[in-house]
Amino acid sequence: MISDWALYTDLYQLTMAQGYLESGAGDEQATFNMYFRDYPFQGGYAIACGMAQLADILDAYRFSDDDRSYLATLEAPGGGKLFSDAFLEYLRAFELDVSVDAVPEGTVVFPNEPIVRVQGPIMQCQMLETMLLNCVSFQTLIATKAARICQAAGGRPVTEFGLRRAQGLGGIWASRAAVVGGCASTSNVLAGKEFDLPVSGTHSHSWVMSFPDELAAFRAYAKVAPANCSLLVDTYDVEQGLRNAITVGLEMRERGEQLRAIRIDSGDLAWLAKRARTMLDDAGLAEVSIMLTNDLDEILIQSILDEGAPVDIWGVGTKLATAFDQPTLGGVYKLSAIKVAGDEVWTDRLKISESTTKLTTPGVLDVRRYYNEDGKIAGDMVFDIHAAPGADDEQVIVDPLDSLRRKQLSGKRFETLLRPLFRDGRSVLARTKADALDARARAREGLATLDESQLRMLNPHTYPVGLERKLHDRRQRLVAELRQISCD
Repeated sequence: MISDWALYTDLYQLTMAQGYLESGAGDEQATFNMYFRDYPFQGGYAIACGMAQLADILDAYRFSDDDRSYLATLEAPGGGKLFSDAFLEYLRAFELDVSVDAVPEGTVVFPNEPIVRVQGPIMQCQMLETMLLNCVSFQTLIATKAARICQAAGGRPVTEFGLRRAQGLGGIWASRAAVVGGCASTSNVLAGKEFDLPVSGTHSHSWVMSFPDELAAFRAYAKVAPANCSLLVDTYDVEQGLRNAITVGLEMRERGEQLRAIRIDSGDLAWLAKRARTMLDDAGLAEVSIMLTNDLDEILIQSILDEGAPVDIWGVGTKLATAFDQPTLGGVYKLSAIKVAGDEVWTDRLKISESTTKLTTPGVLDVRRYYNEDGKIAGDMVFDIHAAPGADDEQVIVDPLDSLRRKQLSGKRFETLLRPLFRDGRSVLARTKADALDARARAREGLATLDESQLRMLNPHTYPVGLERKLHDRRQRLVAELRQISCD
């Protein structure tokens, strides 16, 4: 795996870093927030992921001699070296001096609320933008897709096997994110090793084709893998494949072994699953599971189950590992406050746009999640940690896109979402060997706090996320001030 991450960035992050350093603003303190603007897959939630890899990258973030030598070769379009000797010398002893907070992996999250906050010298915060967005946005997207697929599967195990179709080495992270989102296992052996994930697999059509006939192939596979025998029955003809699998299953039973499953990878999957169940049961092999594969996603899985297909296991590849119907989460990383040397108070920063959806929120931000008495989520409040509402304050959230939409949350139990991830030059994220499985459990618990209307595949109810009322009012005043609009 990659161990040198400093150049995992866009060039303009480094040219801006040089600009901050040489203009004397490099040590100005800044706060940046990473969030996304819209629900992925037109759904009602997202599953945060990628924080463990972010922590690893921050721990290894330094500029090697090779990095600096490469940067020294880059030339400016107008002539001369792109990076000065002073900047390259600065990078020689570079050490991260930022504080990073993030929601725990597996947390259910929503648009327009910070899921990662970075504070520190503005130059350093800027240098982390591309890497952070790539790491967290991609894995959050895949974990969310996995959660939707597993939700559609209705508790039946889903295995991820999209590595062969994934976008290059991104497939390693995709497999981990799929497990965080709810998958029972992955076929990706490297991801299994690196992240301690459950791995699983059967055999391919080429195994069957390499033998004189299908029955011989099945018998050979049962002999070499008696404790892990699942047979792919659609290489030639599914019904004939099922008859051959039944023959082998009965032979295995006589030896004290068990055929685990049959897999169908083509054709009318719902009809074939029903036919397979009938044939297996009639042969006395009711214990043999049925696994379906072949370009599945949450919509097709739901449709197959709606037809009453008796499916025990799902295998999902391409449309999971590539987030087939939405290529990106659309995560953004925005400056929200600065503090110059000698100041004790943070100064708001705000990006104004012609599009309301791109208007940012000022302040040093965090999120409170409020719960109803039944344990369901009541709403999320984005607030400034230096002006947090007290217990006696009116705790009202205002929709950042529609100021007329407001919700009263006073008196409800809440928790704060952002937790320390990186401090004093090292990650402080609590890590275990099975942290992906811990995150998967957190995701399941979080999804259980959503109302069923927010879990609908089509046209889900939107979740109430809003700005704390005083923060909303502050933002409105700042917008008016920057646009030179009178508030009188």
